[in-house]
Amino acid sequence: MSKVHPVAVASHFSGRDLLAALAVVVIWGLNFVAMKWALLDFTPFQLGVWRYVFAALPLVLVVRRPQLPWRWIVAYGLCQGVGQFGVLFIALQVGMTAALASVLMQTQVFFTALLGVLLLNEHLSRPLKWGLVWAAMGLGCFAMNYLGGAAAAGTTFLGFVLNLVSAAMWSASNIVARRAQQVAGNYDALGFVVWSGVVPIVPFALLSLCFDPPALRWQWLNAPLASWLAVAYLGWCATITAYALWTGLLKRHPASRVAPFSLGVPVIGLVAGMGMLGEQVTPWQWAGGACIVMALVVVMFGARWQARLASGR
Repeated sequence: MSKVHPVAVASHFSGRDLLAALAVVVIWGLNFVAMKWALLDFTPFQLGVWRYVFAALPLVLVVRRPQLPWRWIVAYGLCQGVGQFGVLFIALQVGMTAALASVLMQTQVFFTALLGVLLLNEHLSRPLKWGLVWAAMGLGCFAMNYLGGAAAAGTTFLGFVLNLVSAAMWSASNIVARRAQQVAGNYDALGFVVWSGVVPIVPFALLSLCFDPPALRWQWLNAPLASWLAVAYLGWCATITAYALWTGLLKRHPASRVAPFSLGVPVIGLVAGMGMLGEQVTPWQWAGGACIVMALVVVMFGARWQARLASGR
């Protein structure tokens, strides 16, 4: 039986932790624009291959494998790589804007918080409960676009559903990272992300061979420099840098407390999608985004407001 190590959980975010969280927000907000650009010249499975080739090389040659059983590295690589990004790339291709995808990915807070309670015995605080209610109302607003089966502002219902599935897989990778910390003790966050980045390469390559049309299997050979730069950003910045910072935060704080920081990503994603890609946002989508931003405000400041009310100040 595996020995369960105590988890060193910080009671408050330090200034360094806050800067790390804000850096992740900016990197991931721009991440969706890079995906859209790259998908002009790569199929979703090809993009998966090259994203993780960039993520793994050359660091896998110089960064030591973390002192973790392989099952945790493989599980994280499959959930975060094939599960989260494979499905997200397909969603962006079949009908999802970068702006809206950046918002919908934040539904991972639902899954992460609930899985944290069910699997990691973490506490679901009152502010988080109210935040989840606001986020649920936001999802309801987004769903209103598809009443009658009509597409809205460059999106489709299938893209919407796949986006939610991708968010669920993100939450699964969050739980794997926390569970690995509980079972195996302290480990190097950068090494964990680099070595787990090797895992999705072969599955993505096999998926490309099996499902990409023959005429498209080698289209990446003719991709322009801009698309390759987008892939490099996805691999080196959005995967290695951001996920190393994110995993480090998950090691030091409960998953249900770290996850809400990602709700800041839509602010960058919406601005980038509209400003850089010319994407449109419908009134229902604006309403949904406003509800999710309100969810962030409640989760981040609800405990402080509750304490002030209790003290009568």
